Amino acid sequence: MKTPYALIAALALAVATPASAGPIAYGLCQTGCNTVVVACYAAAGFTFGTVIAAPAVPAVILGCNAALGTCAATCATVALFAPTP
Repeated sequence: MKTPYALIAALALAVATPASAGPIAYGLCQTGCNTVVVACYAAAGFTFGTVIAAPAVPAVILGCNAALGTCAATCATVALFAPTP
């Protein structure tokens, strides 16, 4: 079963919502990103952290990795620089 890339991207962006807690929000945001990528790998029949980056990697895994990168970058841009109350 192939996971649509739009669904992966939507889930990644859904967990990357801005918060006003600085480093705490960043940690929670990264946790959300990692939760989504673990689910993405599981849906593709793989275990996150066990796939070696190689030309033979299935496209769905590359999509999961791209979604994780986008989500993590969003966390770094939004949550990390949010003001700490």
